[in-house]
Amino acid sequence: MYINEIFSSKKPVLSLEVFPPKQAENFGRVKDTVTKISEIPVDYMSVTYGAGGSTSKLTPELCQYMQDDLGVTALAHLTCVSLTRSEIRAMLSDLKARGIKNILALRGDIPSGAEFPLPDGYRYASELTADIKDFGGFSVGGACYPECHPDSADIDKDTDNLKRKVDAGADFLVTQMFFDNNAFYSFRDLCAKKGINVPITAGLMPLTNAKQIERMCVLSGGASMPAAFTRIISKYIDNPVALRQAGIAYVINQIMELASQDIDGIHIYTMNNPDTANSIVSAVNGLFE
Repeated sequence: MYINEIFSSKKPVLSLEVFPPKQAENFGRVKDTVTKISEIPVDYMSVTYGAGGSTSKLTPELCQYMQDDLGVTALAHLTCVSLTRSEIRAMLSDLKARGIKNILALRGDIPSGAEFPLPDGYRYASELTADIKDFGGFSVGGACYPECHPDSADIDKDTDNLKRKVDAGADFLVTQMFFDNNAFYSFRDLCAKKGINVPITAGLMPLTNAKQIERMCVLSGGASMPAAFTRIISKYIDNPVALRQAGIAYVINQIMELASQDIDGIHIYTMNNPDTANSIVSAVNGLFE
């Protein structure tokens, strides 16, 4: 099913993100994990594309397994920073042949010391989005930063760039993780003023490991941490079990509040943890029926 059709038929939409293994020999183990996660009732699941394309060949395979064997609508991440346009066309042909109908179009992080953009390559995700739409047969999503992309001068210019991505054909948007719902509301209001009228899904990551979250905050462009969030880290930093429980509770509270504000969708970054994902969805599932 096309994800833009899911948004047209219901709101809010609930989705989960998983990632493929870094090595092909671990594919079976990740399939087992994804099988467990697929038992959680959501509208679709996304599969990431490794940094520098390190797991790029496994992303389509995992998406196909999810759709063909598990009956789950799949969203394949596609990163263009290290690929030429001809390589992208080959990947699009492969995805279409596998029956994948949904792509999250991403530029990706520029590898240190690498040539960028490549000859016949891409500088912006909006260019990739336009090429996917021209290729045809896919619903295309885009990423966005509620607290500004780290390469942008400010949030106003960043949303101007986001508008170009939507104008290029993005059907829906998924945010990087955030911990402050007010930041998301401000971002959503600014998007509306800019004429960005596609569904915006809020991306949330449960805090289960303090060091992991600190690293992800850097990768997400420096997501701000409200006082309630930092208190959880400081209070339970030396108690992993309590930290996990408090982190799950924090995300559940985030979702409850977001749902009351007519959110388009929630996307949970599961870190391939079925138990954590199930704990969250079980607590909020009634909001998405």
